Amino acid sequence: LQCQPHQCRLTNANLTNANLTDANLTNANLTNANLTNANLTNANLTDANLTNANLTDANLTNANLTNANLTNANLTNANLTNANLTNANLTNANLTKANLTNANLTNAN
Repeated sequence: LQCQPHQCRLTNANLTNANLTDANLTNANLTNANLTNANLTNANLTDANLTNANLTDANLTNANLTNANLTNANLTNANLTNANLTNANLTNANLTKANLTNANLTNAN
């Protein structure tokens, strides 16, 4: 899956169990998307809007979430090993039991 800038609108999408390995979701609008148990290994989510997204049990290993908006996102039990969350907005995000091993949280809030 590859999105052209400002053309990937996946608001309210049900992507449960989706295999999005290596997907280019730069600037994607994933507001309220259900990504439960999705595989987002190596995905590029730079500048993506994941407000209120459900990422429970998602695999975000090596994902690029630079400047992503994860406000109110549910990342319970998500795997964020080696993920890049530089400048990500994590306001009110639920990171219960999330794996943040070697994740880059520089300037994330």
